[in-house]
Amino acid sequence: MLEVRDLHVKFHNRDREAVAGVSFTLKDGEILGLVGESGSGKSVTAMSIAGLLPRKKCDYRGDVLVDGEDMLHANRALLRKVQGNKIGVVFQEPMSAMDPLMKVGKQVEEVLEIHTDLSPEERKKRAIQALEDVELPDPEEVYNKYPHELSGGMLQRSMIAAAIVARPSLLLLDEPTTALDVTIQAQILELLKKLNKKHGMSMLFISHNLNVVRKLCKRVAVMQRGVIVEEGSTKKVFFHPQHPYTQHLIECIPARVKVIARKHAEEEAEEAGQMQPAEGGQTVSADSGNAASADSGQTGGDRNG
Repeated sequence: MLEVRDLHVKFHNRDREAVAGVSFTLKDGEILGLVGESGSGKSVTAMSIAGLLPRKKCDYRGDVLVDGEDMLHANRALLRKVQGNKIGVVFQEPMSAMDPLMKVGKQVEEVLEIHTDLSPEERKKRAIQALEDVELPDPEEVYNKYPHELSGGMLQRSMIAAAIVARPSLLLLDEPTTALDVTIQAQILELLKKLNKKHGMSMLFISHNLNVVRKLCKRVAVMQRGVIVEEGSTKKVFFHPQHPYTQHLIECIPARVKVIARKHAEEEAEEAGQMQPAEGGQTVSADSGNAASADSGQTGGDRNG
């Protein structure tokens, strides 16, 4: 679905590359987390995928293939064809990303006006359906409101509606929950899971918070200074981090949260029939290479907690 090969991006006003040889793949229907601190190159990677790089201000090379089409070197015609239609983007700050002078509904259906021949009535119907899909109360009322009339959580849901209304195959989410409180954040993560399951769209979820990524993604790549330093299943990276930087990210997660995460991971494994009792009544993973005890303190997460 998505293949990034040896991506390099260097802005003319910077001494080092923002992205320095990044490679990864994203399968159909998969949710991949891209984690790292500010300045690690996460958002620049996403911009490269979406065709939003300011090309006159940077040097770039490599390959970014979306269903076989090269987005890194695409001309304007191809970008216009793909952006919003095949690739949807959800930004971090919905208030700054949305036009304050345009009603929410018109902004949601704008991509349909560009990419389809639907009538105004049909576009409105699709937009209201998208607002309903993101579980907004009274979507017809939201359609007619201005951005400043909505709460932060409702605005972010509206942004997601605008990103999915054309049924893209790839959804890029750049820190979509950072500006939200914990309760709304959890609701947005659950919504994304439902949309992924309902529409089967692939998602690249960008965040500086590894614990948030753990709740949504099955696989994660960790970036530092423009390089992917670790990649693997979310459980493996979260509980058995190998790279010092990943271990440092785990250290920043409160011990209580890690205990809850471990409990949830064990419950999921038990439901999948992947856990079996060991001697002494301890529980171990049936497919674990080192058969570490779940509460022995020998995982990467516990070592750094």
